[in-house]
Amino acid sequence: MESIIIKLILNYIPRTILTTISVIVKPYVRLYLKGDEYTDPIDGKSFRRFIPYGYNNVRKNALSPSTYSLERHRMLWLYLKNETNIFTKKVKLLHFAPEPAFHKVFKNSNNISYDTIDLNSPLAEIKADICNLPLEDNTYDFILCNHVLEHVYDDLKAMSELYRVLKKGGTGIFQIPIDLKRENTYEDNSIKSIKERNKAFGQYDHVRIYGMDYFERLNSVGFSV
Repeated sequence: MESIIIKLILNYIPRTILTTISVIVKPYVRLYLKGDEYTDPIDGKSFRRFIPYGYNNVRKNALSPSTYSLERHRMLWLYLKNETNIFTKKVKLLHFAPEPAFHKVFKNSNNISYDTIDLNSPLAEIKADICNLPLEDNTYDFILCNHVLEHVYDDLKAMSELYRVLKKGGTGIFQIPIDLKRENTYEDNSIKSIKERNKAFGQYDHVRIYGMDYFERLNSVGFSV
């Protein structure tokens, strides 16, 4: 029953509304799930379990009650903390569709000049289309753009814009869902309905399934992958 409820919530409530609701209910969820079985590395808080999550295949213990981080967020956090200088060097960071898991940490970091950007997110300070950024060339040391490009029709244009605003020698992290067994990206712009997109691309608001040519797409606009 819990899995069914999770799927209904994720598939039928707009993400902007979910973000707003999540902020309101967070203190109560944290209190209800308080324990010591699972620990979120982002804030060090522990719980008896994490929250199930998934649009189609619901995963147990996926969503942290404190930061609302998923597995990929926690993995990225550990990478940023252990393998980069983002928390120790003066950097200018651009964050697309800012995840609540990272937003407060980056915003409160004294060494990070932090800009958030998205068309709809209530956490974004700059409202803009990723394919037409109102930003100067060579502006940012770091760009985070996670699980965004699979929603964008003209992803090559978006990648070109990311490359344009990233400083020479800067770092971009652009996570996407990828089918490692698929050689070429599958996309079909004629698929419009929620039901058909969910069937074709694995989620109602995705417009493609990336294959291993994702890296070639990034290379084609100038990135070194």
